[in-house]
Amino acid sequence: MRTAGTFKVVSFTPASLVPEPAVETALPVGVATLEKHYEGEGLEGRSATLFTAAFDQASGIGTYVAMESFEGSLEGREGAFNFVHSATTDGGPHRGTDHFLIVPGSGTAALAGITGSGGLLVEEDGTHRVWFEYQLPGLPGSAQAGEERG
Repeated sequence: MRTAGTFKVVSFTPASLVPEPAVETALPVGVATLEKHYEGEGLEGRSATLFTAAFDQASGIGTYVAMESFEGSLEGREGAFNFVHSATTDGGPHRGTDHFLIVPGSGTAALAGITGSGGLLVEEDGTHRVWFEYQLPGLPGSAQAGEERG
């Protein structure tokens, strides 16, 4: 199944976490927490995000890794799950080496057993888009537990 929509970052709070041992690299490493709100056809909810990045604001070069805890609904099925995503920027307008995965075993309530992937896109006007390509046990087009997908 596929569900898509947009999201807004409601809060971005830098954390005062310093890795030990201290290692200085050419790009500063930072940690932050975010709250996001999602909406779209078949998508509604919010997430709490742990965000880590090695990024240079001036050049726009860097990489981030984010772990999100989403609660809400996908196509009317309510529950919560985790997903992880990362990307790299080279100073231009495009993201590269994207990774997006729904964490297996993280789903609750009507989203229990959710697996899959997805993606993020930031448009030139600043609109943040998200999509989930997912499977749930018992849904048409979804593999049952223990079955292989072809």
